[in-house]
Formats: sequence, C-alpha cells, structure tokens
Amino acid sequence: MTRVTCQTGAMALKDQLQSDLHAAMKSRDELTSATLRMALAAVTNAEVAGKQAKELSDDEVLMVLDKEAKKRRESAAAYRDGNRPELAEREEAELGVLTGYLPQPLSEDEVSAIIDSAIAEVAETGKTGMAAMGPVMQKVTAATRGRADGKTVSGIVRERLQG
Repeated sequence: MTRVTCQTGAMALKDQLQSDLHAAMKSRDELTSATLRMALAAVTNAEVAGKQAKELSDDEVLMVLDKEAKKRRESAAAYRDGNRPELAEREEAELGVLTGYLPQPLSEDEVSAIIDSAIAEVAETGKTGMAAMGPVMQKVTAATRGRADGKTVSGIVRERLQG
C-alpha cells in the first residue's frame, strides 16, 4: 500500500490506516485487511486504556504499531521453533504489512554513533561505567524509539560501559 497525503499535508497515521483498510477491503486483500483491522483494534484499545479515553498522537500510534510488529516477529520465531512454517509465514506476511507504516530502522552504525554520543554527554556530567547506564539509556532510547530494538540497544550500551 502506498501512503496518501491529503491537501493539508500528511494524513494522520490512524486515518491512513483506516483509509488503507477500506482500500484493502475493496480490493479483497484478505491479509492486508485482517492485519490492518488488528492494528486498528490495538490502537483503539490503547485509546480507551486507562481512566479516560483519549485520541492518540501519531507517535503513540507508532508505538502501538511497533508493539504489534514485535509480537509478529516473536510469534514467527516461536512458530518456526515449533515446526509450524505455515503459521510463521502468515506472521511474517502480517509483519510486512505493518513494516510499511513504521519508520525506517536505524543501521548498526547509526545506533553506535547515537550510543557513543550519549556516553560522551553523560561522561561530561561525571558519571562513568555502569553508574551511567540509566542516563545513557534515557538519552539513547529517546533518540532511537521505534527505530531500534531496545533489548539490542541495551546490550550494546552495557557492553560499551563495561569495556
């Protein structure tokens, strides 16, 4: 699916998901329509979670979509481990649909540069070694949110701070 922009600029991500769902339903694309329905249900659940319902911003919708994509990656791996390749392929196909709405992931070099910069900034405040883990992760997470896996980033930061 291609992203469409309206005359006033970029269409809100949730509106884009709904528009693409309608297009998928009209073209009878079962995989895309099922995946987008699931994504919109997750967005709606996030909107009504908590004490008061609220409209999610594009960044919050991206976080929901990132969670859903992570679920698909983990499910595909579990199905492959369980010798169920047909289910793994379905999960990977759904992941492909969701990936179209997520920002381009950062390369390893870009992540390394962000980590090095954050470590240098925190070192200027006097914190080094593992004592700097919290502040460094706070800066790195803000810079890589939705574009790099947090577990991988945390492992690299830990390795750099210990080494």
